Amino acid sequence: MSGVVRNQGSCVAVRAFSPSSNFNRCSHGHGSASSDGTTCGRPAWIGKGLTCVCFKRKGVYEGIYINLTPKQAKRLKRLKHRMKVYFDGSRPDHQEALRALWSATYPGKELHGLISDQWKEMGWQGRDPSTDFRGAGFISLENLLFFAKTFSTSFQGLLKKQGGKRSAWEYPFAVAGVNITFMIMQMLDLDATKPRTFIRSIFLHILSENEWAFDLLYCVAFVVMDKQWLERNATYMEFNDVLKSTRAQLERELLMDDVLRIEDMPSYSLLC
Repeated sequence: MSGVVRNQGSCVAVRAFSPSSNFNRCSHGHGSASSDGTTCGRPAWIGKGLTCVCFKRKGVYEGIYINLTPKQAKRLKRLKHRMKVYFDGSRPDHQEALRALWSATYPGKELHGLISDQWKEMGWQGRDPSTDFRGAGFISLENLLFFAKTFSTSFQGLLKKQGGKRSAWEYPFAVAGVNITFMIMQMLDLDATKPRTFIRSIFLHILSENEWAFDLLYCVAFVVMDKQWLERNATYMEFNDVLKSTRAQLERELLMDDVLRIEDMPSYSLLC
């Protein structure tokens, strides 16, 4: 998907937007936006009148101040840097990441080019997936690649829409993934100069436990979104509503007293 605009601080308009990691999966144990400056628009795949992902903040806590540990500060700096990296189709490392995503998604199936009708199979809007990364940047590609490599069974199940009774108008897998990255970025509010919500503060503590906490949270969010999609018997016209309820569930779980790591979230058990 491609762009974002804040509206009166409570509504995010989302336009058709959008690491290869050696993370070792822990089973319940310890264990960057576009160069063209696009900032607004309509997501073609969800239709007119559904451009807003609106949400109510659970509360703004101006009195929350925490002193970051050196480890937290280092990891937060790295994550914020990742969030600011634009996808650049001319960069060899970005091209390689795109090829790696294809290989992880369709093992053994040859990719004919970085611009190809084959990408539509994955749920991109057109022949060139780079045009869909504009809303969330390169990190949204990293998130998809992390998911594909770390929880391949869940990834493949969502890609192929294997679970439950599916709608005749399904959400496009890859573009939905970019929306999820952007939703998490907004939820965590990591660009704030100081913590303004408990969710952000909680996440910073989780980040000190695992530097891949953002990527793990992304995987949890994707399976939660699909589960809610099936429970609502939703169609793509309702995607924004499902995304809102997904965010609300993530916030509820992160606020639980016994959730100290992403792996402690009840919905983490949905991953396989």
